[in-house]
Amino acid sequence: MKKLISILCLAIASLSIAAQTTADEVLNVARRANNYFMAKYADPTVPTNVKRIRPSSLWTRAVYYEGLMALYGIDQDQRYIDYAMTWANFHQWLPRNGVNTCDADDQCCAQTYVELLPFTGKDYREQLKGVIENLDHQMLTPNDKKQTTTPKAKTQVSSLYGWWTWIDAIQMAMPLYMQIYKLTGDKKYLDHGMAMYRWSRNECGGGLFNLKDGLWWRDADYVPPYKEPDGKDCYWSRGNGWVYAALVRCMDQLPKNSKEYKELKKDFLLMSEGIRKCQREDGFWNPSLVSTNYAMKETSGTALFLYGMSWGMRQGYLKTSVYRPVADRAWTAMVRDAVHHDGFLGWMQGTGKDPSAGQPLSYDKVPDFEDYGTGCFLLGAAEYFKLLKK
Repeated sequence: MKKLISILCLAIASLSIAAQTTADEVLNVARRANNYFMAKYADPTVPTNVKRIRPSSLWTRAVYYEGLMALYGIDQDQRYIDYAMTWANFHQWLPRNGVNTCDADDQCCAQTYVELLPFTGKDYREQLKGVIENLDHQMLTPNDKKQTTTPKAKTQVSSLYGWWTWIDAIQMAMPLYMQIYKLTGDKKYLDHGMAMYRWSRNECGGGLFNLKDGLWWRDADYVPPYKEPDGKDCYWSRGNGWVYAALVRCMDQLPKNSKEYKELKKDFLLMSEGIRKCQREDGFWNPSLVSTNYAMKETSGTALFLYGMSWGMRQGYLKTSVYRPVADRAWTAMVRDAVHHDGFLGWMQGTGKDPSAGQPLSYDKVPDFEDYGTGCFLLGAAEYFKLLKK
């Protein structure tokens, strides 16, 4: 009898292994999602037109290119580089709104400019002149604007480092500071980027990172006493995904033995545990991570969490026995419930700043912007692919 049970257990285990997703299957799904996007938005220079005209260098499109470059890292298709180069050349390799902007959303596009530099054959001093001038300008410019609608928040002061008043900004701009540091070797970019991160983490609204839960409030308006209708804290899924992805993208630019790397790694590990605890049984994460308010599938946050966890396991920072099932459930859920046959991505929350934005979500609903969601999905797919290939 024991022998029969052992044989049955082995058979079940074998079926489970056989049913596991392969790296090639992940790549095929990523290609499908990207092909859908590139076909629908065939000309990368055309402005977006959601309520108003915006140039295609805005943050939503910039995040798509982060995903595209990640896809190129596992699938060297020249179409991807040609598409991205057309976009970068059209925008003259400049931040949106020029070199005097201090808005992180305007700077996001430059992350891809840096990644495209090797394909230009040019020196960074020439090709990225405007990008570097922009960071130099910001490092000398304090933010003296009203930074929150919450009177109690300790952000109504002029601060040289107080530009990232919303956590999305950490993803939009912090990796760029690290890229320029790595490219130039000038530590002032590393120091300033880290100072801005610490300001958001520890000072904005009294500190936006809750170490106890390992999760971030989106901005000072959501720091307690703000609560969701069920009395829980409001931790926005995609907002936390932005920070989680930013930590990965920054650490990828830094020496592993540096004190800055170790500082970011510590936060990454705290976030990993906090995020893991919030996963739904179906593999997704809710738009509001610990609340029952707007309890539903959401793809962009789920993809960003998959991105970070897959990276963390590849680095040996996250235990595979604990996090691999989490990653597998996330990927399986998105492919099963969000990815259409033509590559369209459902259950994608539209732009906004909290779980209520773009509601209600559904399998068929087209979000106001499709680009950043595709970028998040490609980031997650590319890193999960690498994990499966390891």
